[in-house]
Amino acid sequence: MGSFAQALRLWHTVRHLKTAQLVGRVRHRLSHPKPDHRPAPASRARDGNWVEVAHRRVSMLGPARFRFLNEERDLDAHGWDDPALAKLWRYNLHYFDDLTAVDARARAAWHRALVERWIAENPAAHGSGWEPYPTSLRIVNWIKWIGAGHAPSKEMVASLAVQARWLAGRLEWHLLGNHLFVNAKALVFAGLYFEGAEADAWRETGLRILRAEIPEQILADGGQFERSPMYHALAVEDMLDLVNVMRTFPGVVAKADQRLVEERIAPMRRFLAAMCHPDGEVSFFNDSAIGIAPTTAELDGYAARLAFPSCVPTAEGVTHFPESGYIRVERGRMVAILDVAPIGPDYLPGHAHADTLSMELSIDGARVLVNSGTGEYGTGMERLRQRGTAAHNTVTVDGKDSSEVWSGFRVARRARPRGLQITAAGLQGSQVASDNIEQVTIACSHDGYRWLHGSPVHTRTWTFDPQALTVDDRVAGPGVCLSHWHVTMPITQLTSDAATVGPIRLRCSSGTLQTVSTTFHPEFGLIRYQNKLVVAFVDRSATVRFQW
Repeated sequence: MGSFAQALRLWHTVRHLKTAQLVGRVRHRLSHPKPDHRPAPASRARDGNWVEVAHRRVSMLGPARFRFLNEERDLDAHGWDDPALAKLWRYNLHYFDDLTAVDARARAAWHRALVERWIAENPAAHGSGWEPYPTSLRIVNWIKWIGAGHAPSKEMVASLAVQARWLAGRLEWHLLGNHLFVNAKALVFAGLYFEGAEADAWRETGLRILRAEIPEQILADGGQFERSPMYHALAVEDMLDLVNVMRTFPGVVAKADQRLVEERIAPMRRFLAAMCHPDGEVSFFNDSAIGIAPTTAELDGYAARLAFPSCVPTAEGVTHFPESGYIRVERGRMVAILDVAPIGPDYLPGHAHADTLSMELSIDGARVLVNSGTGEYGTGMERLRQRGTAAHNTVTVDGKDSSEVWSGFRVARRARPRGLQITAAGLQGSQVASDNIEQVTIACSHDGYRWLHGSPVHTRTWTFDPQALTVDDRVAGPGVCLSHWHVTMPITQLTSDAATVGPIRLRCSSGTLQTVSTTFHPEFGLIRYQNKLVVAFVDRSATVRFQW
């Protein structure tokens, strides 16, 4: 890429940033606060009951043995911040998620020793563990561990205070989004666990951020604004945790602030349920993978323990989330999830993939069509490939991405969906919910290829019959067009216009069919080698019918 093209790409990336991000970036680089080791404030008396939280997978396999991202490492061999290990793996080491994992009480002695070791071997303000994001998660996890009935040592309490002071001076205004949210959450936790003027200031800073960020980050339909089902599940956990800690220290947080959190729980849970497959796990839109957030079942159990009503089950018919931009179609044996969404907030597309107008499909409770998932972070070519359009169930033009993803977490020019139409039983509109309709048609276009010669526009039409789905793709404009179909089951009986994939018979009435080797990443660090189906357009169109 030439220097002019690089400059243009950078311009299309940074022009969407908020002033607060630009100012925050300068301050973050120039600010070098010193750790404050003053004695910790007094711990606040607990008047409410701490509720058992949602549990993650076990990650601590021994006193110094850990498994993160499907990779096992030994703390004695690598230490806390070995640069030979991926940054995300090292981050996980500093989160202390295992303190609230499945059967955590059985490892309580390991946990106590690990906390003591972390304090001794991680001097304040040094290393990855003191970056604001892992510091935020660690503060919360340590306070959760204490809330579960474990008596903290004096050193642990003192360290919590040092960490909270440090975090208060290193808030991630340059990133915003989920990073700033968990910063604020940690300050609320610390400001409730401790008492006094200093703790009050932490808590009020956190609440002030949440008052602005909850309406910004939690959309009216309940979706988290970065449009990642995995990060949405983490946001549900964050909100439930905030309810839990506020109720544990009743009367400290204003009722209006508590309502701001509590009132969003139901729509957030409804959105999460709709973005999961019948297997109970998240769909793979944007940065999503299984095994990072607590499962939906764990979150439902947590919500029940906090006395929230049961989540209304997903319904037969069509469920449209207009602000988030996703549609769930559920009919008998089939569940489909469609992406008609913007890639995320313009100023924060770091977890976005070029997946506009993609879809996922389950039949008889098993996934058949999936996006290829997220197996790693970083800035390498594999991360770029996983974010690219060809790694999703949608259309490429001239081998380009519908949104210009680059580096690890950047996007320049972005696809924008337009012209969404939902039609069922002769009625047309933006929302439909019915269990007795014979046929549903959903159509949408996007302009992500407008910068290519001829400004191509991709239009996709999904037509759902009782036991079939027809996907009609058309591109108005020049270019070599391919639709990509990532399947989880073996491809059999392949011809140039038909294939069998598990319970589905696929047939092309326009376009030619072939298989291409690819990989699927349902979890970080997990690779499954498989084939995908690729349909080459004929006369700028391709029609594929899936029948079961």
